[in-house]
Amino acid sequence: MISHETIEKNIGLLIVLTILVVSIGGLVQIVPLFFQTSTTKPVADLKPYTALQLSGRDIYIREGCVGCHSQMVRPFRAETERYGHYSVAGEYVYDRPFLWGSKRTGPDLQRVGGRYSDAWHRAHLLNPRDVVPESNMPAYPWLDRPLKDADIQQKMRTLNWVGTGYSDKEIADAPAELEGKTELDALIAYLQVLGTHAPKN
Repeated sequence: MISHETIEKNIGLLIVLTILVVSIGGLVQIVPLFFQTSTTKPVADLKPYTALQLSGRDIYIREGCVGCHSQMVRPFRAETERYGHYSVAGEYVYDRPFLWGSKRTGPDLQRVGGRYSDAWHRAHLLNPRDVVPESNMPAYPWLDRPLKDADIQQKMRTLNWVGTGYSDKEIADAPAELEGKTELDALIAYLQVLGTHAPKN
């Protein structure tokens, strides 16, 4: 039996044993989640993002929106009263990568879908102070330009490798869905779907 004092004095042994304990602890916490249906099955009626919504999500990531807006309502009364039902794992089944975030310079956006009109979102993104005078969010006027996403079909095929489930028809129709759209249209389409499949209170 190795004494505690021996472990503390031997840095190499301490590192090896620490890694071993952390690895076992991590496996014990993480592996069962793969067998829990509440973490691997989508909530009712949740569908993969359309081509337009998927492009909008990429713009959301590119513009760094997650740096100020989290997408996870935590199970605290102050949050559920403001945003709605707390987030559940089944809402994020098709999200790769997850955009939970941890900083809220602006409000959480997980339940923003359907809360405002497309026209409101357009005005807000082009100049936030037109609709929220106290906003410190920057304006995004450059998003009002044609959407160019030549890789959309390849993205959808890649997401199928991890189980998203796009049909061949959805993949074939993707370029037509994006035709004539702006980056602003795509981002708004993404925002308008967020939280629309949330569990009911």
